Order: sequence, then C-alpha cells, then structure tokens
Amino acid sequence: MDIKLSKLAILTPLIGLAVAWKLFMFAIYANLFVYPIYDSQGMYQGEQQIVRPSTYLFLAGIVVFGLAALYGQRLALRARELAGIDNSLARAAHRFGTLAVIVSLVAGAIYAIGNFLGAFNQYIDREENLLIRLFDVYIPILLATGLVVYILLRAFVFRKQVAKGSKKTGMSDSEKALGLGYAVPIIFTAIAIIFGLVVYDITRTNLQVWVWVIIQVIIASGILLGTRFSTRAKSAVAAPARPRATLAAGAANLNFVLSIIFGSFVSIMAFAFGADAIEKLRIYPPYVEPLPGEEAVYDWSWQVAPFTVSWFIEQMIPALILLFLAAAGTYLSITERNKAAAIKSAKSKAK
Repeated sequence: MDIKLSKLAILTPLIGLAVAWKLFMFAIYANLFVYPIYDSQGMYQGEQQIVRPSTYLFLAGIVVFGLAALYGQRLALRARELAGIDNSLARAAHRFGTLAVIVSLVAGAIYAIGNFLGAFNQYIDREENLLIRLFDVYIPILLATGLVVYILLRAFVFRKQVAKGSKKTGMSDSEKALGLGYAVPIIFTAIAIIFGLVVYDITRTNLQVWVWVIIQVIIASGILLGTRFSTRAKSAVAAPARPRATLAAGAANLNFVLSIIFGSFVSIMAFAFGADAIEKLRIYPPYVEPLPGEEAVYDWSWQVAPFTVSWFIEQMIPALILLFLAAAGTYLSITERNKAAAIKSAKSKAK
C-alpha cells in the first residue's frame, strides 16, 4: 500500500504538469484573437480593451499544478508515515513533491510580477475601462498572491509532521511565527505592487522616483517583519538531526538532482515547442509593393489558421512527446532508483 501511495505521490504533480501544459496552450491560442490597435499613422495604441481569457487560463494552469504538487506532497508524507521516514521511495516522493511545490510558487510569483509589469502602457492616450482593468490586472494579481501564500503555508508550515514520535497537537507559537515569517513578505510585496498600479492608473504617467521609494519601503518592511517572525520561530528548540551515511546520501541526492534537471529541461522544451506550434497559426498578409508615386499601405492585422492534421503532426506532436518524455522519465527515474529498497521494505513488513 505504501509503495502505491509513494508512486501516486510522484505521479500526481506530473499529471498536474500535463493539465497545466494544456491550459497554457489554450491561453496562448486565445491570445491570437487579441488584436493590437494602431492610429491612422500606424502608431501602436495598445491592445483591445477586453478581459483576456489567457490571463485566467495561465492562472488556472498554475493553480492546477500548484494544488497537484501540494496534494502529491501530502500523499508522500502519508507514505512516509506508513512506510517509515527512512523509506527511500517515500522519501524521494517527498523530495519531489516539495520541489514541485517550490516550482509552483516560483510560477505564481512570476505570474503576479509579470502582470504588474505588463500593466504599464497597455492603453496609450486612450480612456480605459476601469472594470476591465480591475478584472484583467488587479484581481489576477490578488488571486496569484493568495495562491502563493496558501501553498506556502500548507506545504511548509501547517502540514503533518513525519518525525519519529511526533504528535500533531495544536498550532504552537513557533508555528504561528513561522507562518507569518513566510506570508508577511509576500503579502507586503503584493500591497506594494497594487499601490504602484493604483498610482499609475490615477496619474497615467510613469511612476515617479518617490513612488518607487514608497514601494521599496513597503517591500523592505515586509521583509523585516518576516525576518522578525522567522527569527522568533528559529529560536524555538529544534528537533535533533538524524544521522545518515554522508557518501551514500550524496550519491542518491546527485542522481535525484540529475533526474529533476532532465525533467525540468525537457518540460521547458515541451512548453516552448507547444507555444511555437500555436504561434505558427498566426498568418500575416503578404506585403504588397506599392506602385510608383503611391504610399505603402501596411496591414497590421493577421488571421488565425485553422487546425489541420499536418500542423498537428509536424508541430504539436513533438511537444506532446517531449511532455510525455519529461513526465515518464521523471517518474521512472525516481521509482526505479528506489525500487529495490521499496520491495525490501515491503518484504520485511510481510514477515
């Protein structure tokens, strides 16, 4: 049972990755239908004033992967509880789940900051619909921030302990301080980002020096408060470290890192190839050479080509194969490396 649970813990984040890839591809495809606006002189004026579906499709992909990684970590903790904290397969599943959680946190942070930076100069010299701005920029940033804080606290603070002889009672003052140490800097950074956007939306000019100063003061205050809470949590009595064979652990860790590097690199290739395949559906009109004495007329629009079997085989299938290779390679490299130890542990329990 614990072997199956450990394997499910490894498989769950990989399934989340596959679903996130699919949502990301839908988001990139949806962006093909958001057209830019130019004036009569051909000057760029910004994009259409709509709530872009891609904004929430990207967020949905990050949410799915983050929650899958979080659930995978919980399954791994349960497997370690059943099989023992020193069980190699359960421990590998736990490490992989934790790494997947960290990747989801980084993705959520990049999403929020990317939305913040992309919100500037979207609509130049035009009145902007405030409701669209709210749902296209502000709410996604708040949702991404809430996701990051939730996963952080659930994954690293308010989780079940697997140390030998540990019992989960109530939340101690140390755990409360640790939770605040994680959450406060992120919340303060989100406040600073929202403040900067509000100032920009009101003034419609680039942020002045003193506004940036205020933003940095808010962020620095969050870091200082977070450090204070973290120090309070760190001052609590720590559990004694378990002895381990240094050389053996180093070799195991090296193989684990190499397998993760392989999976990460191939996953990035799958996302990049998929995005490139969808981008090739954007068809620009051919340039027409003007007649002598006539001004050149530029058509800045494009058309979206329909899906075809040849496009799917030549462009999209390679990305799908890479995604499968990343998921299967990561899963097999982790489970096969710990297969002997898992079987040995199961036999010893059967006796």
